[in-house]
Amino acid sequence: MAQISFHEEQRLRQWWVWLLVVIGVGLGWWGFIQQIVLDQPWGTNPGPEWAIVLTWLLTGIGLPLFVIYVKLDVTVSGESVDINFRPLTRRVIPVDQIAHFRARTYSPLGEYGGWGLRGLGHNRAYNISGNQGVELVLMDGRIVLIGSRRAEELAEAIESVRNARLKST
Repeated sequence: MAQISFHEEQRLRQWWVWLLVVIGVGLGWWGFIQQIVLDQPWGTNPGPEWAIVLTWLLTGIGLPLFVIYVKLDVTVSGESVDINFRPLTRRVIPVDQIAHFRARTYSPLGEYGGWGLRGLGHNRAYNISGNQGVELVLMDGRIVLIGSRRAEELAEAIESVRNARLKST
């Protein structure tokens, strides 16, 4: 196993994300308690009980568990940059496939439409929060942006691994 030269774990900790989660959880539980537990129709045009239970499972239980579980792990080893956006995707980029890279400030909304797993085709971003990251340009021209609270340190780790690989060849 190659030695790890950089590791960063990021989680969803923004207040506005948790506000949305609390609203979703509250509505899910409110509807469930009102219509299923108290047997009183929820709203003027109540849905069937199976729909209320499904909504409660998704928003009242599933949503907070999902947000707690989501994290972005970035690891730089002697061979690759490993991007694990749990539970959505994992991508391993061999350092030999990186043409060039740079730490930079970017606009998550303006360039990628927000945070999370963003972009299709040529450009892809993996970010949880903030506006700092490392942009990788791969040998085939694709661009991968990795959001990081420690962007300069991430870029230095990639540089160190690339230099070590060049010396060993």
